Amino acid sequence: MKTKVYNQEAKEIGHFDLPEQLFGAKWNADLVHQVVTSANTSRRANTAQAKDRSAVRGGGKKPWRQKGTGRARHGSTRSPLWRGGGITHGPTTERNYDRKINKTMKNRALAAVLSRKLRDGEVVLLDSLAWPEVKTKQAIAMLNQFATKPEFKKINYRSGKRALLALPEINPELVKSFRNIASVQVAEARNLGPVEALAYRYILFVKPEVSLPILAKRF
Repeated sequence: MKTKVYNQEAKEIGHFDLPEQLFGAKWNADLVHQVVTSANTSRRANTAQAKDRSAVRGGGKKPWRQKGTGRARHGSTRSPLWRGGGITHGPTTERNYDRKINKTMKNRALAAVLSRKLRDGEVVLLDSLAWPEVKTKQAIAMLNQFATKPEFKKINYRSGKRALLALPEINPELVKSFRNIASVQVAEARNLGPVEALAYRYILFVKPEVSLPILAKRF
């Protein structure tokens, strides 16, 4: 399974044989949906905290005597039945939203996403990516050069998540060059997951002969 390799000027310079375990999987919508929704749920911040009747201020005095008034008996004005009272069965920080996903399921979902993106022409291989100095202008120029090709025409759009650069190892200069471009994210290939792969339109693997074997080790 071979695909084109480009340089940073968006010129085709050769081909690369892709790992079958990463880019030869069938699309499995149910598996991808389960893995992605579970991952997003596990990332949910448990910050909602409602006060029950024991946490609401006040209400220490009995509103009126138990008998003889003709009104219903009450022991506190902070009962959930009263305005300003506590909340019954409200959200608390004790709730756990984590969902366990097996590594095998996560890897299979990632392979399904990458294989689908390859078939849709949304996987780009770059032989290298470097500039003499850290410049956002250089990064934008690189994206614009790829956008001149019909298959990558939307890679330089400013809205949405357009491109994810998967590096064999983190490069501070590249991170600084792209950090002011909101539609582009730079990450290490070994940390790539199905959620990130689906979030961005295009995935650019820099130095595929190094970054893809690192990712394939997970399989």
